[in-house]
Amino acid sequence: MKNFPLLIILISLCIACKNAKVIIDDPINFNDQRKNLTLAYLKNRYGIEKDDPTIDPRMIVLHWTVIPTYKKSFEAFDNPTLPDWRPDIKNISGLNVSSQFMVDQNGTIYRLLPETIMARHVIGLNHCAIGIENVGGTKNLPLTKAQLKSNIWLVRYLKEKYEINYLIGHYEYTLFENHPLWLEKDDGYRTKKTDPGTDFMKRVRKAVKDLNFKALPKN
Repeated sequence: MKNFPLLIILISLCIACKNAKVIIDDPINFNDQRKNLTLAYLKNRYGIEKDDPTIDPRMIVLHWTVIPTYKKSFEAFDNPTLPDWRPDIKNISGLNVSSQFMVDQNGTIYRLLPETIMARHVIGLNHCAIGIENVGGTKNLPLTKAQLKSNIWLVRYLKEKYEINYLIGHYEYTLFENHPLWLEKDDGYRTKKTDPGTDFMKRVRKAVKDLNFKALPKN
């Protein structure tokens, strides 16, 4: 079996190719208006003044959009300013919500913003958090196995690239209220979240247990 080592290499390459993911860049509108609103958000919410709306990633936050398609989810984030149907958070800032990544129901990964540009997706932690949105999340359109696999892959990709300490579901963000990473100035600015679901979060955490993320703070 002279060619046995070569066969092993070829099989390994095939497995690697099968597990490989592609990130598709599909940027939302980040014009001067959105840039200025993001800089103002950093200053007013967190007391951070800088020339560029960049972040130092220390956390990954998983979400769901509760919107049925990628197209409609993208459109919800694309405008730099908040739509009229979000009056609950508009008085805090006119900056529209968004996320660095979005995963479609079939597992396709889209990058909506550069990974180190701030997106408004989690109260108190946007200055250090990379967001991963997942299309769907309703009773009629639950998150899929394909999305689960893509989230696991994306978490590994980001952990390898940045010094990320925490992996959380959006519903867990208030656990950080007394943590040094928490910078929100307004004690009354909170929204109740359930995304991306406790079961989905458990599955992702189990799959990336070897990455040794830090335990979440306890209030």
